[in-house]
Amino acid sequence: MSLALSPIVAGTWRMAGWGWSPQERLRWIEGCLDLGITSFDHADIYGGYTVETLFGEALALAPALRRRMQIVSKCGIRLPSPARLGNVIKHYDTSAAHVHASVDHSLRALRTDHLDLLLIHRPDALMDADELAATFDTLRAAGKVLNFGVSNFSCSQLALLHRRCPLVTNQIELSPLHLDALHDGTLDQCQDLGLRPMVWSPLVGGRIFTSEDAAAQRVREALQTLEKELGVGWVTLLMAWVMRHPSRPHPVMGTHRLDMAREAMAATQLRLDAQQWTQLWRAGAGRDVP
Repeated sequence: MSLALSPIVAGTWRMAGWGWSPQERLRWIEGCLDLGITSFDHADIYGGYTVETLFGEALALAPALRRRMQIVSKCGIRLPSPARLGNVIKHYDTSAAHVHASVDHSLRALRTDHLDLLLIHRPDALMDADELAATFDTLRAAGKVLNFGVSNFSCSQLALLHRRCPLVTNQIELSPLHLDALHDGTLDQCQDLGLRPMVWSPLVGGRIFTSEDAAAQRVREALQTLEKELGVGWVTLLMAWVMRHPSRPHPVMGTHRLDMAREAMAATQLRLDAQQWTQLWRAGAGRDVP
């Protein structure tokens, strides 16, 4: 089944820290939808296993909004938590039993009957690819999950699973301060297979604006130059930098501020040329291209 995510995806991982009422969370959801941000990125572990419930409480106030959005969630990380007393240490689990249980919990928490996309959150050294592919088939047949992907997988890890069950994305880290995916084959593989990647932390959790390390300072200087040249703000420039890659990434932006979300969406109208894009690459890398 094909999946169409919005150009920018709303990340929810900080929602538990916003201190909002269900009505305030609903207004944020509606504000995102009005901007054209229709995809919402979750994980079972976000907020100490609370964020999906917080989102579901808000969505229950206007359940018709579910038809206007795509809900993404992730599973496979097990954290010690009062909400999961059986988790003694942090570990990964892609067993059929855990994935089925995680999906069922997410559906209850989010107040929905299906996920548009389920991602395996981290590579699991004990992943049985045949078992996991069969689990995906069962979830799809039951109508609980429509599409599947992975997050933070290497090329070989993705290929192992993709050969057994077609995947639609790999959610990876990418920014001018984190360039690995551009050069380790990750984005080459996405382009080759026609998988549009999702990109987490395109703004480096805000560190790109505040950090005093040398690379962040160089990136800010490059952003200042491009801001004067193009007349757009830093959020727009950074999103446009990510989206310029031919694999056509979907940046995931974890902000509660709708003004920043609006700036992010402005990147859909901006295409950096190769020299402008390379200015930010060079600033992050601290050197010229080879």
